[in-house]
Amino acid sequence: MNVAQVPLVDYLRLGEGEPHLVVHECQGCGARYFDRRNACARCTGDAFERAPVAREGVVVSFSIVSVAPPGLEVPFVAVMVDCGGTLVKGNLRGTAPEIDNVRLGLPVRLTTYSLGVDPTGAEGVGFAFVPADAGERDV
Repeated sequence: MNVAQVPLVDYLRLGEGEPHLVVHECQGCGARYFDRRNACARCTGDAFERAPVAREGVVVSFSIVSVAPPGLEVPFVAVMVDCGGTLVKGNLRGTAPEIDNVRLGLPVRLTTYSLGVDPTGAEGVGFAFVPADAGERDV
């Protein structure tokens, strides 16, 4: 039985080669947005094309989150990753959420993980980052 995979966000692409993120890129100035825009905030241009985001990057900011709304497991590491010039917010998985395991400049790569399967058989899929040297295990 094939399970239909449903990405958590519309900018996560599954089933098109390796899972990856896409942005709306302004054709006038190259500014990139994850959400759809009617006009570019940088140059006011209105022509956009979809563009892939690099799957690898480096951590440029992080926070170890220890207090969260009910239902979210804490602690976890929230990161801002520079993926070839595109900043991506996400979580760091595949390493313990401790200050000794995270640093600015840490090389990371995109990964996906299952959020569960609903009664119709559709699997929700989220994305996160893992240290670049992490194995290909389920994170």
